[in-house]
Amino acid sequence: MSVRRLAPDEVQPASFAFTPDNLAWAQKTIAKYPAERKASAVIPLLWRAQEQHAYWLPKAAIEYIADMLDMPYIRVFEVATFYTMFQLQPVGKKAHIQVCGTTPCMLRGAEALIKVCKSRIHHEPFHLSEDGDFSWEEVECAGACVNAPMIQVFSDTYEDLTPESFEKVLDAFARGEKPAPGPQNGRHGAEPEGGALTLRDLPFNAASPGGTAVAEKPKVAPAAPAPEAGPSAEALALAAKEEAEIKAKLSTLSADATPEQKADAVGSRPQGLPAARDAKADKLQRIKGIGPVNEGKLHALGIFHFDQIAAWTREEIRWVGTYLSFPGRIDREEWTVQAKALAAGSPSVKE
Repeated sequence: MSVRRLAPDEVQPASFAFTPDNLAWAQKTIAKYPAERKASAVIPLLWRAQEQHAYWLPKAAIEYIADMLDMPYIRVFEVATFYTMFQLQPVGKKAHIQVCGTTPCMLRGAEALIKVCKSRIHHEPFHLSEDGDFSWEEVECAGACVNAPMIQVFSDTYEDLTPESFEKVLDAFARGEKPAPGPQNGRHGAEPEGGALTLRDLPFNAASPGGTAVAEKPKVAPAAPAPEAGPSAEALALAAKEEAEIKAKLSTLSADATPEQKADAVGSRPQGLPAARDAKADKLQRIKGIGPVNEGKLHALGIFHFDQIAAWTREEIRWVGTYLSFPGRIDREEWTVQAKALAAGSPSVKE
């Protein structure tokens, strides 16, 4: 960790005290803790002091908070110098830029943002610009990797930046404005750059006043067909009974029996194909209950197409369910019913 020291005496104020509003807030915060544990409030109080004092902590503020919490000065100095979120020397009056330089941001262009800081603010971090309005530093992960690259300015983050959009953010601060925080490429939060993709997501207007996400009026879509009912209670009961029978038979086998031996003991292996027809297998994962692992196992059995699964007999269902180590699941999730619909061109449950 880099050495962190207090600012030189010539820039230190003679004293510090909370404003009446901040003092009331501090007293309320301290009261959240048992009297013998009030030192637990040290970090929020230091942060409030930093916000009040142009976003940097002078020595007088650290000692003031130590007195409030009945802590030795050195203990509060330890906290202030350990956590890099506390600035120990003057920062830019309009903006102190913290550029995230951790791997995701670096891979997405953080170096280009640092070049902008060097050209517009100062070639070295922790130095004020000529007008005193800006300063910058590189920091570790700021916690918005999916929106990389990003910066933090005081309590706000600005994400999905390019050198050009970063310049615009700096221009706004230079004019005395506060640009809207959050993603700077038009997306809302951490949704995909092309917009929300899941069926239940509503589109959002990220440019709404105050940066508040406002749901847009959803487009009218054609009525979707009602979902088919799941397996009946009778079918589920039969599946449970069959599962119990299978477990009873498997209990008679040796502990080192292979999956094939277990499956052969309770059913018949379905006829597989040597390869997918026309070298193009159906995407079996469209069937609810089949993931990439089981799709690979089915391919190894020569099962590549929906119509193969749709045609499984009761003995074959028992064999495959046991081979895949979940007897009864094929019936509960209605693989054959789903496969029949998919083979006929209907959308899957997953879609």
